[in-house]
Amino acid sequence: MPVYLDNHATTRVDPRVVTAMLPYFDELFGNAASINHSYGTEAAGAVAEARRQIAGLLNAPPETIVFTSGGTESNNLALKGVLAGARPGSHLIVCAAEHRSVLDPARRLARRGCELTIVPVDRYGQVDPQSVADAIRPGTALVSAMLANNEVGTINPVAEIAAVCRAHNVPVHCDAVQAIGKISVDVVALGADLISLSAHKLYGPKGTGALYVRDGDPPIRIEPLLDGGGHERRLRSGTLAVPLIVGFGEACRLAREVLSQEAAEIGTLRDRLWDGFCERLSGIALNGHPTDRLPGNLNVSFAGVDGEQLMNGLSQIAVSSGSACTSADPEPSHVLRAMGVPESLSKASLRFGLGRFNTAADVDLAIEHVAEVVERLRQHSSTH
Repeated sequence: MPVYLDNHATTRVDPRVVTAMLPYFDELFGNAASINHSYGTEAAGAVAEARRQIAGLLNAPPETIVFTSGGTESNNLALKGVLAGARPGSHLIVCAAEHRSVLDPARRLARRGCELTIVPVDRYGQVDPQSVADAIRPGTALVSAMLANNEVGTINPVAEIAAVCRAHNVPVHCDAVQAIGKISVDVVALGADLISLSAHKLYGPKGTGALYVRDGDPPIRIEPLLDGGGHERRLRSGTLAVPLIVGFGEACRLAREVLSQEAAEIGTLRDRLWDGFCERLSGIALNGHPTDRLPGNLNVSFAGVDGEQLMNGLSQIAVSSGSACTSADPEPSHVLRAMGVPESLSKASLRFGLGRFNTAADVDLAIEHVAEVVERLRQHSSTH
């Protein structure tokens, strides 16, 4: 099997998370809503503990955590839910480098009569809080700004954006799917009213996520996407996926224990990878902010090679050419386009995602393998 370096697409479930989940598939299989017998109360207790564990990682009250099926649903619930509860024709602001699960719902809302502003990003993929301030107007119902970019790893100044919005009484949604478990995500420091999370980006299972919904005055008004049963504070009806939620909670508990140490170790591996590429190859460029970035992210453009041939030539490592959610889309990365990266370089870019289970040996193998493939493709190109 190739060395796995695509931890932004998904992560391996930590064996300790698997162990925590297993009893809830067979022995402790109750429905958390069936609290009139011990099977249900056991499941409800496990969900409550997971809610506390997830909230603990965020420095949030447990009751602010609303379970969903993952980051895409959380983003859709935030945008569509808030706009459905706002006046018709209300204004929505999103950023140009957002994940497609924010941009696509925003465009659907625009087709249905919502006013939409997409604010630009700079050459690093970062949003200027002043751009957001300039875009706010009396009818603005929501601003959405991601914390860490899924392709280039750039971290946005969400706390500053939230402060701007608070001054205008505009709620803020933050897609923190790529950030949770990798950098500190503190709801108090961040100041966002809604925060999207997903378990499978921090060594938890696929199929579960959450939306943090701030409590307090004024309340955040959200219309649910799903009706039927009134689960999760009437925001997300449906039987809870207890085993997955237990795994999500355990993944957050583990992340809280190791966050700072693990981030430093993964950052060291990321720097080793970049330094190795710089030593072996010319004509390479780092995409994203040089310092305000996720510790495990490295997005690199390789000049003078065909991107498709480059991906096809990499048999020894598993990497991505962009977002896993748009890999079926042959168009160049919308993130790199928003950053002003030329199309030729955008198509010859790779996203390396380092994680908990990677080693220095993995990094050294990747350096040699990528350098060999890039040199071979450049040599072949120069002779034709």
